[in-house]
Amino acid sequence: MADLVRLHGFLEPVDPVAAARTARALVTRVRRIPVHPRLGVPLTEFLPREVRRVVLGKYEIRYEIAGHSVYVLRIFHTREQR
Repeated sequence: MADLVRLHGFLEPVDPVAAARTARALVTRVRRIPVHPRLGVPLTEFLPREVRRVVLGKYEIRYEIAGHSVYVLRIFHTREQR
């Protein structure tokens, strides 16, 4: 949630409409992950944890599958050094 707030806060002063649109799109994508959690690309550098990523435009969502649970780890712009 902190990443979403941070991204919105960065975009909002420049373009409030784009900030709201981006935040909504990211939330919508996050809500879809539990339906098909293994569609994201696996990030092998986190093995043995099952961490995956989904890219939405210029934003990356990283999440972890642990048993029957899915945890969103980070959301960031692909130009950020994360």
